[in-house]
Amino acid sequence: MNTGFNRDYLQISDLRVSFDGFVAVDGVDLVVLPGDLRFLIGPNGAGKTTLIDAVSGLVPATGSVQWAGTELLGRKVHRIARLGVGRTFQTATVFENLTVLQNLDIAAGAGRGVRTLLRKRSQVPESVTEVLATVGLTELADAQAGTLSHGQKQWLEIGMLLVQNAKLLMLDEPVAGMSAEEKDETGELLQRIAADDRTVICVEHDMDFMRAFAASVTVLHAGKVLAEGSVADVQADPRVQEVYLGPGAHTAAEVEAVMGEAH
Repeated sequence: MNTGFNRDYLQISDLRVSFDGFVAVDGVDLVVLPGDLRFLIGPNGAGKTTLIDAVSGLVPATGSVQWAGTELLGRKVHRIARLGVGRTFQTATVFENLTVLQNLDIAAGAGRGVRTLLRKRSQVPESVTEVLATVGLTELADAQAGTLSHGQKQWLEIGMLLVQNAKLLMLDEPVAGMSAEEKDETGELLQRIAADDRTVICVEHDMDFMRAFAASVTVLHAGKVLAEGSVADVQADPRVQEVYLGPGAHTAAEVEAVMGEAH
């Protein structure tokens, strides 16, 4: 598939990751275009987190992972990040003793020299101000990051990727442990980010969250792509129903129930 390398998009071909003989990702092919909010779902051990680990350079892999036409496999983590590839983890990684603004300013200064970083900025860069508004933390700019709620810390970490101008954002269970209100706000934030022509991949177990906000879905099982399409497509797929419900015929109500639960 060739959609033109003049745009930032992700193309994964025959991706394989093994740990001491155990195949965690087994020949995955995947294309995610700008503006897509792609959810990766599947049972525990399906290879979801390992897949984004491979894309971000955290685990060795074979095959091909191309971002905007540049091969990522074999590159160091920091070099992949400089290409506009961002990654969050299940537990937000922020500087808790610093303010929200300081966290964003440090992230925005990733490309600055050491002397510039040591000097206090005379004014807040416009890019940082815009990101504060995007992630909904403008009023908390001077709050210490350690005082934020779990959800707000996740938004701050996403903001730290945005000020680095990440064009591909990969989020590992971003709403785990959030309140219902925070989940909705997070989903709306991800939709805004994708609408800005960025590529967003979300590893998720919360099926209600997936159903409410996914633009497209890829189902992984035993390291392979089991199904792909819209939320309705994957819910109707007999193979997906078997993975989540076990073999045998299932009623629409049973499928609706299991795909609506938080796993």
